[in-house]
Amino acid sequence: MLLPSLNDGITLLDVEGGRGVPILQSLVLDHLLLHDGPAFWVDANGHATTTTLAQIAPSQRLLNRIHVARGFTAYQHYGAVCDLPTAVNKSIQMSTTDARAAGRGDPSRDEDTSPHTPALIVAPAVDAQYRADDTLGESHAKTLQARALARLATYAEGYDIPVLVTRNERNEFTESIATVADHHLECEQTRMGPRIVGEDFETLVYPVDDGAYYQTTFAYWRQLLAARATQVGVEPTTPAPSTPGGVGTGVTADGETVAATADPLLDAWTASGTGGR
Repeated sequence: MLLPSLNDGITLLDVEGGRGVPILQSLVLDHLLLHDGPAFWVDANGHATTTTLAQIAPSQRLLNRIHVARGFTAYQHYGAVCDLPTAVNKSIQMSTTDARAAGRGDPSRDEDTSPHTPALIVAPAVDAQYRADDTLGESHAKTLQARALARLATYAEGYDIPVLVTRNERNEFTESIATVADHHLECEQTRMGPRIVGEDFETLVYPVDDGAYYQTTFAYWRQLLAARATQVGVEPTTPAPSTPGGVGTGVTADGETVAATADPLLDAWTASGTGGR
């Protein structure tokens, strides 16, 4: 388990420390590697940036499976959530038409999913527009946000898929998000790297080179996803980063920044004295 699995229902991901850890994008890409079908992303505050996704995606074909709608106001965001079934139906019609034209179906990696039906819905910063819209009173903003959450819960149940959401802040305004969530993941940045905790998952550190330091760069997340792609038989197509002799930087247990070399996954599993190979 390189990353926590996303189960059906609404999963609330709380990330401490902003966007320094691209865990949201990594979870989305990892889920798409393991399941067929597209992801539908209702964006707020610019989380669906092609730069971040392209940096860590092991295959550019994964990006073609992510459909993004953006809401810059509370009403636009709520409208995008309401229009999601229409977007899903249009995507199914187009993909099934293309499959018939090709005269064959796409190979499935998961017998429980289809390459045509949704695999995941993503709604980061689901509270952002409702909190920031000056044209809404507090009561109206809470009502509109509650309606958006109710629709997302309906989609999770109707499509039998995970819905991944995040929130900008933890306070009274966002308590309803935690209440409606079926699962909760927390990611915090520590001196030794990102720590992810969920009901059935916990990652404390990512050890590299006999545990001397811990990888914290985009290159490490890219290698995690590349390893997952190889595991499920997807040919990585993203060019390797041009960092001869290294894969970025890391932080030692003493807080010192050092150059990272070799393969973090290989080092972690084959390091002598760590009890495994």
